[in-house]
Amino acid sequence: MPASMRGERKNQLANAFRALADPNRLAIFQLVCERGAQGQSEDAGNTVSRLAAEFDLTLSTVSHHLRELKNAGLIRCEKVGQSVYCVPAVDLLDDLERFLEKLK
Repeated sequence: MPASMRGERKNQLANAFRALADPNRLAIFQLVCERGAQGQSEDAGNTVSRLAAEFDLTLSTVSHHLRELKNAGLIRCEKVGQSVYCVPAVDLLDDLERFLEKLK
């Protein structure tokens, strides 16, 4: 892997770890991952409003945390109709898993 790619990957991983350092954000991310398999069905629990209902935080605070997770590349958000669905970004999760596995 070229040095520039390694540097870019390290930056991605650092941004992901920085985003997950906040306890509320980590909890929101965990819930997004748990519900991620439900996809974008009408019954999915991964809309912004349904995620926010699970926490003792305002909708705007949860939206802020979701934006930080999205900016770190940990989740993807897509607007469908009037709802915004959030799902885990599997590619970055795979990179994180490989990185952590090497530390064992």
